[in-house]
Amino acid sequence: MTDVAPPVGRVLGTEDSTPLDFWVAVSADQYLQLDDVIVCERNVPGRSETIMVGGIVSEVRARHEGAHFDSDVFLIEDGVLPAEVSEAARVLATRVEPEIYVPPTPGAAVRRATAEERDIALYFDRMSRKIPIGIGRDGLPLYANLDFLDGTRGAHVNISGISGVATKTTYATFLLYSLFNSPGLVAPHNCGALIFNVKGEDLLFLDHDNIKLQETDREKYRKLGLTPGAFNSVQVFAPTRINDPNGTPDVANRDRGVGAFWWTINEFCQEELLPFVFADAEDERNQYTTVIHQVTRRLQDALLLDADAGAVMIEGTTLRTLRSLVDYIEEKVNSEDDHERRQWAGPNTQGTINAFLRRLRSAVPKLERLIRSDISVRDRHRSINTTGAQVTVVDLHNLPDRAQRFVVGVTLRRSFETKEKQGTREPLLFVVLDELNKYAPREGSSPIKEILLDVAERGRSLGIVLIGAQQTASEVERRIVSNSALRVVGRLDAAEAGRPEYGFLPRGHQQRATIAKPGTMFVMQPEIPVPMTVEFPFPAWATRPDERAPEPSRSLANATNVPDPFAQFPG
Repeated sequence: MTDVAPPVGRVLGTEDSTPLDFWVAVSADQYLQLDDVIVCERNVPGRSETIMVGGIVSEVRARHEGAHFDSDVFLIEDGVLPAEVSEAARVLATRVEPEIYVPPTPGAAVRRATAEERDIALYFDRMSRKIPIGIGRDGLPLYANLDFLDGTRGAHVNISGISGVATKTTYATFLLYSLFNSPGLVAPHNCGALIFNVKGEDLLFLDHDNIKLQETDREKYRKLGLTPGAFNSVQVFAPTRINDPNGTPDVANRDRGVGAFWWTINEFCQEELLPFVFADAEDERNQYTTVIHQVTRRLQDALLLDADAGAVMIEGTTLRTLRSLVDYIEEKVNSEDDHERRQWAGPNTQGTINAFLRRLRSAVPKLERLIRSDISVRDRHRSINTTGAQVTVVDLHNLPDRAQRFVVGVTLRRSFETKEKQGTREPLLFVVLDELNKYAPREGSSPIKEILLDVAERGRSLGIVLIGAQQTASEVERRIVSNSALRVVGRLDAAEAGRPEYGFLPRGHQQRATIAKPGTMFVMQPEIPVPMTVEFPFPAWATRPDERAPEPSRSLANATNVPDPFAQFPG
């Protein structure tokens, strides 16, 4: 070993020492803090090699030795009662090399891990492909194994934390930036990202430099091996404005490079999109779901009437708006002709049909801006796709909750089906979805939840990686969380921190999560048995309109091998 640090203390003999955790008495002229990486050694009788034990400090305490009562502290400070200050640190073992699980012996010297010893203690030496995930308490980079992110051995990331404090979405975009810009890891043409923006217009300026980035932040990026800057290749999609026949995207601050999205009546019928109108989790537990599927099958018989605008004709009736389509469905499921009614509604009671219709009619004002045939498709309509740029942002913040569910469900299904037909894992697609508890709640079932379960369980083999975030992991479907190779926790509510879903956090980390400051995350990954506390630098890309540089850092039209996805959208 080279660059071996001097001892900071010795293994404590008054506390039990086990192969998995032990206490260290800290020398009077030294200190240990939470998250310090330490190593110690011991020899085993009958074996020639020396065993190295690496670990992370999880607790630190200080006490008076010789004091018996609380008031003794005053006597000791006045010099009346003799006593010594003793500091000790609890260490959770991360690695034993070679793997002979014996406890460190009391009195063994303990030192901070540096250079090669630090890499061994944190398994970095075994990561042939590693990406920086932040900076440790010692000011040095911390890494994650890319094999557990890109599907080679695992996939998916789950991020939990209080809204507005835990910086969940910011950390998700930092992970993407690290993935796309770490030298020699992921080729730009072999991966892309689909990001759903649900809070303001915060994520619409990822291709703009952040004017508030300080030189100290730039140095942190360089320390991580990254060049600070904005995302190079970004395309943005936003819904059309209400009652706008021109298909103008509904955004306020970004005035260029935004494509509007909507679905035609024909697409709604032929692509079986009706179930996504009923995307709330409780719907699948109601009897009227059989009506949904029956009507969906009948709508597939629709004939394309207007190739330019996407209107349809069903049994001689022309339908150009969502409202007219819903009126037509209502007429059919309430038909006095029993045969026709059963064709459209199945063998359901009138009460079940009425429940279906109430739900369907209530969706019209929320979805009619998204499902329409009054805009010319030619040269204007473009479905949300991820092929035009490396990062695709879908803006949902102006949509009501029900419309957001519809867009997320339909877009995820299209992406999943495209990857299934593609037959290869590459290019990888990283999907960033906040408010995961809304789309995949623990209880109930819905079309979106089924898709997300498919992504969590089969996405790895298809090249789809979910980066999901939520305030409360306890409210998210267990199988989605358990399939996440990386689990990240920011600031937590005290009641939430004590739930079983955070059992991977040691008790001290659970307490610290309730006071964690923005930019501090606890990251658990498969190879390291103890969470790492990371701090990630201030975003180098704009995260809100007032942070953006005047112009994008790099024009898509001028980007190498990246087509301009907005060439068809004037202005």
